Amino acid sequence: MNNEINNRLKEYCDKIEARLAAFTADKDEFRGIVTEAMEYSLMAGGKRLRPVLMLEFCRMCGGDPDKFLDIACTIEMIHTCSLIHDDLPCMDNDDYRRGKPSCHKAFPENIALLAGDALEVLPFEVISDAALSGVIDAKTALMLISVLSKSIGVNGMIGGQVIDLQSEGKEISMDVLDTLQAYKTGALIEAACVMGVILSGRFDRIPEAAAYASALGRAFQIVDDILDVTSTFEELGKPIGSDTEQNKTTYVSVLGLDRSFTEAEALTAQALGILSGFEDNEFLSALTKQLLSRRS
Repeated sequence: MNNEINNRLKEYCDKIEARLAAFTADKDEFRGIVTEAMEYSLMAGGKRLRPVLMLEFCRMCGGDPDKFLDIACTIEMIHTCSLIHDDLPCMDNDDYRRGKPSCHKAFPENIALLAGDALEVLPFEVISDAALSGVIDAKTALMLISVLSKSIGVNGMIGGQVIDLQSEGKEISMDVLDTLQAYKTGALIEAACVMGVILSGRFDRIPEAAAYASALGRAFQIVDDILDVTSTFEELGKPIGSDTEQNKTTYVSVLGLDRSFTEAEALTAQALGILSGFEDNEFLSALTKQLLSRRS
């Protein structure tokens, strides 16, 4: 990406980081350990893709993203919750995340579990408080809560994780794999884009935002699967080849590397075609292309 695009991404990420840090600043004597665990995972780095998508869709549709930084942070809280829980011994049992010990390795396992739980409910407090303080109206709050809660539940992120767990050691069809990833990865990406449109008030653009997110989310997951066999621990910040070790069906195991990348290219082109219908889409178009060639 050129300097202007990189600068905008950095500006977004700096604002998001500052607001995320504020949510875990208060650590009292007895409950502080769980807040420290929340902060440990929340501030461990990452692309901040989902809040950036929310803010950028809001901006492209005529909204003021600076008004909604706290709400954008809600999607990152949910994403971080999913990472903490995914790494637990009862799930994927991963010892590292983003180059650091997983939350349950840095803190007691029960505290890590509770930190994930706390990050899962905090977003609804943030959205409700935004309505009570007049940042958004009640209808907007209800729409945001509806979209976000559905993306988390059995027809979203949790449902995808269940399919993932039930599929370990089994060969699954491409249709099942697509459903798994649409729920586990795609649902939260779609929520981010749709919530951005809702914040702008341009409800007529919701279908386009959802269609873009569907294509981007699948491309993103395919690249993730590719990186699981081609990247390094230093680049990814977590063990390589874990999908193979856990006998998971992935796009690479079904399609192979070359066909997987071709599919990711086609989905990226589809996402870019949808973006072309939005004004001032240069930043998000450049970011969409960059995600295809990422190494982490």
